[in-house]
Amino acid sequence: MNDRQAEKMDIVDYLLITIGIVFLLQTFIEELTPLFYFDPYLALQQPWRFLTSIFLHANLTHLFFNAYALYLFGKPVVREIGEKEFLKIFILTGLSGSIGYYITFLLGLTTNPALGASGAIFGIMGVASMLFPNSKIIMFPVFFPVSLRTASVIWIVIEFLGVFNPSSGIASAAHLGGLFLGLYYGKKIKEEMAKPYWWEIEY
Repeated sequence: MNDRQAEKMDIVDYLLITIGIVFLLQTFIEELTPLFYFDPYLALQQPWRFLTSIFLHANLTHLFFNAYALYLFGKPVVREIGEKEFLKIFILTGLSGSIGYYITFLLGLTTNPALGASGAIFGIMGVASMLFPNSKIIMFPVFFPVSLRTASVIWIVIEFLGVFNPSSGIASAAHLGGLFLGLYYGKKIKEEMAKPYWWEIEY
């Protein structure tokens, strides 16, 4: 073998492969997407849509940007918290995103179906913002480096305003639902990491 071994695959890689395979299935099986996307009119009768919609994407551009964000933010987070915790947060924040979107339906702000991993990815971004608050990224609409702490505030403002613009075609409420739960989880994880082990406690 080479002196540098290939990096072992982790849960982020498996999630990327999963959404890629699902997208291929969507492409070749037209009936698949409407069966599993988040249709707010059917959400309570078919509750699996809260979860299955996370793994669907509308088009290749949608898939690419979500996959890129999952890779960019997911890799450092999974190294910090482990694969089981990462998967739990991904699923729970994805569900939180679906619930957030459903609330906007109940409020009469939208009636459109939704799909995509964005709620879960915003959740991972929220965790990253708490664990690595001073890390720098370049984000739209700010085209110079900002800290993840600043970025999270900008995301909240943008997505909150987006909730009231259903014609945008962006499920901003899902983003917020995932982001808020991700920030909460990130805060709890950081607090746990700061606690001393019993052998570090001075008597």
